Amino acid sequence: MRYLALACDYDGTLATNGQVDATTITALERLLASGRRLLLVTGRELEDLVAVFPQLDLFDAVIAENGALLYRPSTREEKLLADTPPQAFIAALQERNVPLSVGRVIVLTFEPHETTVLEVIRDLGLELQVIFNKGAVMVLPSGVNRATGLAAALEELKLSAHNVVGVGDAENDHAFLQLCECSAAVANALPAVMDHADFVTGAGHSAGVRELIDEILEDDLRSRAGKLTRHHLYAGSRPSGEEVRIPRTLAAVKDYEEAGNTCTRTTVPR
Repeated sequence: MRYLALACDYDGTLATNGQVDATTITALERLLASGRRLLLVTGRELEDLVAVFPQLDLFDAVIAENGALLYRPSTREEKLLADTPPQAFIAALQERNVPLSVGRVIVLTFEPHETTVLEVIRDLGLELQVIFNKGAVMVLPSGVNRATGLAAALEELKLSAHNVVGVGDAENDHAFLQLCECSAAVANALPAVMDHADFVTGAGHSAGVRELIDEILEDDLRSRAGKLTRHHLYAGSRPSGEEVRIPRTLAAVKDYEEAGNTCTRTTVPR
């Protein structure tokens, strides 16, 4: 088994209008029954997520607040992955009547308040970043994103990103999808996410996730191997100028060749 885990975005991907239907829950359970693991990657605050999605115990880890908080449903343990927001920053936004939701780390508002947010960050001399997500404006410490949160979760679970499939739909999913060995965009994803994903599912939202799960269970995505070359290693160029890239492992070489391709049987340690 090459792909040992599936990392899912929540809103717009696993969930439709904030809810996950029973058919999708059954698909997640089938993936778990295969011996694989599930990770949830979301911008939501934990309390909000628990309120709308009581089946969190299906997941080995939840990366919440857009990468700033790691939660283990089995033990209910929370781990902050970044510093809490400065009180002066929150107070300044409140003084300017910016509507806010403040999590353990994340500060959330909505467009068009990003201009005020950026002004306050500048005026206070803070090292904070602003991340956009379909009208939402997320403020986090510099360098914190879904990829850093997922990497922390994978380290705790003793998993490699090279064994993870990621699926998402929006601009703040870019980072964690790039980290995963294989990335999928659901059919309702933003065009930029589709352009950078390894492939796009035929269906949108949770139906797209179910489709992806079916493919993983059917052949461990071997039928996609010919297109999953993003993490192959650069090995030079042909006289025509075409790049030559090789898979990192013998398992990847086998899948690549079975998809009708040819490559040198070279294994490079991770």
